[in-house]
Amino acid sequence: MKRIEAIVRPGKVGDVCDALEMVGHHGVMITEIEGHGNQKGLEQKVRGKSYKVSLLTKARLEVIVKDSETDKITKAIAAAAYTGQIGDGKIFIHPVDDALRIRTAERGDVAIG
Repeated sequence: MKRIEAIVRPGKVGDVCDALEMVGHHGVMITEIEGHGNQKGLEQKVRGKSYKVSLLTKARLEVIVKDSETDKITKAIAAAAYTGQIGDGKIFIHPVDDALRIRTAERGDVAIG
């Protein structure tokens, strides 16, 4: 099993969730986060004054998938989150040793299905 963690623009969350539904993956965890990478923030003007905003709002989406679905899910997320501009985000893939469905005590791949 793998945990796919995607950091994307907040405006792309709906597109990514729709893409996950299209490829048959229904479970997703979403967290609003702040940070910066290569983009290093923005300069905004408010009432004629410039302000440097160093932390940008992003969304972190996490999904747990079977090893065989990792490539399909990763491609769906990347395609849905893509704008071609700096700040599109990143995808990280982590190994998951086991999963346990609390209600039924099922373990492994069957617990995430």
